Amino acid sequence: MHSRWLGKRITLAHGAGGRAMRELITEIIAPAFDNPLLAPLEDQARIPAEFLQAGESLAFTTDSYVVSPIIFPGGDIGKLAVCGTVNDLAVGGAQPRWLSCGLILEEGLPIDTLIAVLASMGAAAREAGVCIVTGDTKVVGRGAADAIFINTAGIGTIPRGRHTGPRNVRAGDKLVINGTLGDHGIAVMAARNDLALQIPVRSDCAPLNGLIDVMFTAAPGLRWLRDCTRGGLATVANEFAEEGGFSLHLDEAALPVADAVRGACEILGLDPLYLANEGKLAALVAAEDCEALIAAMRTHPLGCDAAVIGEVHAERKGLVVLRSRFGGERVVDLIDGEQLPRIC
Repeated sequence: MHSRWLGKRITLAHGAGGRAMRELITEIIAPAFDNPLLAPLEDQARIPAEFLQAGESLAFTTDSYVVSPIIFPGGDIGKLAVCGTVNDLAVGGAQPRWLSCGLILEEGLPIDTLIAVLASMGAAAREAGVCIVTGDTKVVGRGAADAIFINTAGIGTIPRGRHTGPRNVRAGDKLVINGTLGDHGIAVMAARNDLALQIPVRSDCAPLNGLIDVMFTAAPGLRWLRDCTRGGLATVANEFAEEGGFSLHLDEAALPVADAVRGACEILGLDPLYLANEGKLAALVAAEDCEALIAAMRTHPLGCDAAVIGEVHAERKGLVVLRSRFGGERVVDLIDGEQLPRIC
């Protein structure tokens, strides 16, 4: 079916509500996400009420994606849109179930590119175990967008007994991360600026809900989670400290950073603490559950490099303090502005 579309481009007619738009939706968009709830192609998805079990609650989130370039090592804007929304639900304790997909397409976008992005979205949704069940498509004139923007909203169910948040945190809790810092930010920056890094860096873009299910099973003392996206670990750590009313002490020697990312940061004057990831989370866990949590995380492909990187302290409330390799300390504050704009 795609063969007749090859080499063609998006026109304003593809967003005008007529035959061209209907063909785009039925032949290109809907097949990429094929599932029974989407199949009627109505203006809404009808979700059966019995999906919610006794004691469960709903989680709902939305996000928009404007990354540049739209394709980068390790992913593209479609994979990013699915993983980002899935992860926003999962770090709140929810099991993601259904997503929407809103597409804003620029006139002139190659339809081959759209097909590739939609295929990537479909693959990411299947990997995460979610269904894209409803959506919308708009086309804007040349220059009014940058190829393609995507909005995704997501609904998940929170199992009974999963309670995370700042009120749960205690002094002595450990800060855990599931892998290396800054991979996504450097991968997008290198692709955007055609940087020939000696060791190529790939985005860590991935759905974290499977890993998070493993974590909740292993550690009853799991207190609080965040995904380390815009602003990186430094921003997440400051959120922990400010909202929880304590200080968070990081150990620089324990921070996992890939050699290629570290080298790029040194050359470009960037700090990996502030670089975005799209497949990394930070979690606070009771000290007595930390060992079991790390062991469980390392059994999952996305947690192989899990490490303890810090600890909660009662004094110096609201501060994030980094202990250097040489024994000194510095405050890690929120960054003004953004090191790398349009990374998600």
